[in-house]
Amino acid sequence: MLTLPDVRIANREWCAVYTRHQHEKTVSDVLEAKGFEVFLPVYDSTRRWKDRQKVLSLPLFPGYVFVRGAIERRLPVLTTPGVHMILSCGERVATVPEEEIEAIRKITVGQLHVEPHPYLRCGERVRVVRGSLEGIEGILTRKKNSYRLILSVDMLAKSVAVEVDASDVIPAVQSSIVALEGSVCKMDSPQLTFLAGD
Repeated sequence: MLTLPDVRIANREWCAVYTRHQHEKTVSDVLEAKGFEVFLPVYDSTRRWKDRQKVLSLPLFPGYVFVRGAIERRLPVLTTPGVHMILSCGERVATVPEEEIEAIRKITVGQLHVEPHPYLRCGERVRVVRGSLEGIEGILTRKKNSYRLILSVDMLAKSVAVEVDASDVIPAVQSSIVALEGSVCKMDSPQLTFLAGD
């Protein structure tokens, strides 16, 4: 049983709700109507056909919606059409750290190019020191001629990528080495020096 202070803390924690395929928006709308604070991060994806193209707004984490306050009010969440379950660790609801939610919220509100990315766990972290993403930490990778900052939600084992200027990042820890898709570069604040290339 949760005590009163525990309930206040539980009300502020984010958890992830697993939804049916392509039901993220519907679940988000219904949970908001039920009074929950909901976060459904989306990105724009251009789909092309022979005769036309269309920009679609797709979930950054397909099949997941983030909900605050669901720990002590599980039944209204679980009875929402399209919800499979609330992610848990054993018998406890698994929570998503506030820092991870805020980092993802920060990259989705700007005019930055954001897209889903395969989950990355290894590699050194970098911190953005300038611009609208200042203070966000993630893993730096290279795709073609641009650099991307990878942000991960560990509980979901999913990541997203956002383009950054390499001169805007420094190592999160001194003397970091960051893996860049087949290359390794040493981060010298704020310049990149390649140690091995493709």
